[in-house]
Amino acid sequence: MATTIQVSEKLAEELKERKMFGKESYEEVIWDMIEDTMELSEETKKEIAEARTEIKAGKYKTLSRVKKDLGL
Repeated sequence: MATTIQVSEKLAEELKERKMFGKESYEEVIWDMIEDTMELSEETKKEIAEARTEIKAGKYKTLSRVKKDLGL
């Protein structure tokens, strides 16, 4: 169910400034802000830990190395 909310001009301007693209709705902007404060899932935490282990073990490629490999 959709509803309307009332916000001040100052908040409306702040939301407008946070849009990543012109047609992004204020709802999308608000969800993006909420997502930034949410707890990471256990799966995500595990994947981050695995990625850190791989990086420490040297299992990564730099952007410059990928460009060189691709001939860019």
